[in-house]
Amino acid sequence: MALRVVGAGMGRTATLSLKGALEQLLGGRCYHMAEVFANPDHASVWDAAYRGSPPDWDEFLEDYVACVDWPAVGFWRELSEQYPDAIILLSTRDSRKWWESADATVLTAARQAKDAPPGNPFTSLVESMFGATLTLDLDNKDACVEAYERHNAHVRANAPKDRLVDWQPSDGWEPICAALNLPVPDEDFPHVNTKEDWTEKGVLAVIEEAQRQRAGS
Repeated sequence: MALRVVGAGMGRTATLSLKGALEQLLGGRCYHMAEVFANPDHASVWDAAYRGSPPDWDEFLEDYVACVDWPAVGFWRELSEQYPDAIILLSTRDSRKWWESADATVLTAARQAKDAPPGNPFTSLVESMFGATLTLDLDNKDACVEAYERHNAHVRANAPKDRLVDWQPSDGWEPICAALNLPVPDEDFPHVNTKEDWTEKGVLAVIEEAQRQRAGS
C-alpha cells in the first residue's frame, strides 16, 4: 500500500481532524502521533530515523494510506520522494494561534516527556524529533514560532507546486478532495482534538475518543 497523502504540517494544525478526514476519504489508515501512543514500540523506530537510521518506509508504513503530524512531518521530503504520486499536504494556521494551542497541549506533553525517568520510550524521541523539526527550547515562544514559520516557508519553497496543497482548517474538504480527485462528502469536516479537549481530558483521552469516532464512522 502506497501513501497517497504526505503531511508536511506540524502538529496543532488540525492534524487529528485531518487524520479522520483522510481515513474517511481514502478508506485506509492515516499515520499520526496517535499511532505512536497506541504502539509505543514505534517510538524507537522514529527516534532512530531522526538520528540517521530510517526504517524501510514501505514496510513500516505498509498499513497506511496517508501520514500527518509529528513524527512523520520531519520526513515529508523523503516520504514525498518515496511516494511520488502522493500529494503533499501542508496544514497551517496563524502563528499566534498555533503557539497558543501548541504551548498548552503538545509542547506541555513534550516538556513532561523530557523530564520522564530514563527508559521512557518517548523521552529520546522528543529530543530527536523536536530538535530536528522545531527547537529544544520549548518554553521559548519566539524560538518556537520562528521555527514553525521557517518550516512552513521551507515546504512552500521546496515542495513541487503541482503536488502541494497549502491548507488551513477553514478550507475544509474542497482543496484536499480536488487534489485527490475525490467527491466532497456531504457532512461537515471533522473537528476534534481542540485545546479545550486537551485541557479537560488529557491527551490519551482525546486520542481514544478520536479513535472511537473513527471506528463508528
